[in-house]
Amino acid sequence: MPRIKCHYVDCVFIDEGICSAAAVEFDPDEGCKTYSPAEGAAEEDDWDEEEESDEWEDEEDTDDDWADDEEEI
Repeated sequence: MPRIKCHYVDCVFIDEGICSAAAVEFDPDEGCKTYSPAEGAAEEDDWDEEEESDEWEDEEDTDDDWADDEEEI
């Protein structure tokens, strides 16, 4: 039986980095369809995407900023 090394760290089928599922379905575009998150894993990795995206919106560069830098050189 082939051994499948998996990079999901929160899957219920992971056993020391190797998938222990009886059958694995994998889609090249979507990834592992057998993946099932372990209980409580989603709570630990709960990201506040809205807060993170606000930080990026505040730091917008404009073309004028780049033009000013080139003139100084």
